Amino acid sequence: MSANTKQEKPWNGRFTEPTDQFVEAFTASVSFDQRLYQYDIQGSIAHATMLQKVGVLTQDEQQQIVDGLKTIEKKIATGEFNWSISLEDVHMNIESALTQLIGVTGKKLHTGRSRNDQIATDIRLYLRAEINHILLELKRLQMTLIDLADRESDTIMPGFTHLQTAQPVTFGHHMLAWFENLYRDGQRLADCKKRTNQMPLGAAALAGTTYPIDRAYTAELLGFDSVCENSLDAVSDRDFAIEFSAASALIMTHLSRFSEELVIWSSAQFNFIDLGDAFCTGSSIMPQKKNPDVPELVRGKTGRVNGHLISLLTLMKSQPLAYNKDNQEDKEPIFDIIDTLRGSLKVYADMMAQVTVNKKAMYQAAKSGFSTATDLADYLVRADIPFRDAHDIVGQAVRLGVETCRDLSELTLDELQSFSSKIQSDVFDILTLEGSVSARNHIGGTAPEQVKQAVVRARERVS
Repeated sequence: MSANTKQEKPWNGRFTEPTDQFVEAFTASVSFDQRLYQYDIQGSIAHATMLQKVGVLTQDEQQQIVDGLKTIEKKIATGEFNWSISLEDVHMNIESALTQLIGVTGKKLHTGRSRNDQIATDIRLYLRAEINHILLELKRLQMTLIDLADRESDTIMPGFTHLQTAQPVTFGHHMLAWFENLYRDGQRLADCKKRTNQMPLGAAALAGTTYPIDRAYTAELLGFDSVCENSLDAVSDRDFAIEFSAASALIMTHLSRFSEELVIWSSAQFNFIDLGDAFCTGSSIMPQKKNPDVPELVRGKTGRVNGHLISLLTLMKSQPLAYNKDNQEDKEPIFDIIDTLRGSLKVYADMMAQVTVNKKAMYQAAKSGFSTATDLADYLVRADIPFRDAHDIVGQAVRLGVETCRDLSELTLDELQSFSSKIQSDVFDILTLEGSVSARNHIGGTAPEQVKQAVVRARERVS
């Protein structure tokens, strides 16, 4: 940022004393809201075009304003623009530069609007564009998981409840569970975008304007679906930002849970997967270490996004209508959420594309935890034994397996029949891991055939 040069403020007429220098710096937002410059200029061009259409500006004035704004945009993009704290924010910095560039015509740009509806419009334009970027990264991660599920549709691993071995599942099925989480996340973001894509411009400070503006035309120029219906609500509403933050917090929560599994699975104790070297780091003292830094850091960043959501909720909780200076504090949390979420999704899509699966370790883990016990209980139920009795019979068989360090599939037929005469030789068809997963051959089940079909449906849903 440039040095703080004294410039006349646009609202100086009411005041007889200059702003205290510390207060000036404390209340300025240009250090962070300059990020919105493209959208501020985009909104101003549309506003000037509308003013010319309704006869408030001449065609020559409108053209001067548009050309001037485009010149300023290029200067900002190339780093030639000097931002000034004394001009407070992105809006007044650009408007002041425009007036310096084209003269008195630049002062006409603000006709029929206020910084209140201007910033509300800028944020919506910015957030709308960022939601589109995030949805693209989200889709890239979804497709990566679909590809991984397709490739590992018949790879058997233990399924867990309470982090204890429960039943065998396929790794492809597990990846599609995470896909479903992220698919709902995409739906939430797309739905949030609908409420974001409404235009506040024209609400002015809070009551509307006396000029004959055409809000529908401005909304059309800016690609908004509709205009905000009430001027008071238009300048003070930040529901869309909070909704976006909540959706983002949920995405990060899903990534955090996923990260926890990746950290566990990549440990020496599990050895289910290997993360690419590009996504891990070593230790400064222990040469053997390969630390899963990316999933650990994403897990940690979840708290950051959750904190921003609470900040925004707290920011709005006691505000009366309409606009209040408090709302200046909405931007930094939103900006940081966007940067954190986009970065997390990008690195996750890159990382998951390079995951190596240790099929042998997964298979052995599934085999060692009596994961087919439920299959044996179901077998007995089909032989006319009440489920609770079947449950007790299988529990006795598991106890024998624990005592002799053998899986159920490794017990002899005589041993199994000692618990129930209903057990026959065909029981070994369902006691194998392959038999267990294949038996769950229904929509939503873990059978490899079902995973393949689910992969096809998933691709269609995100295409």
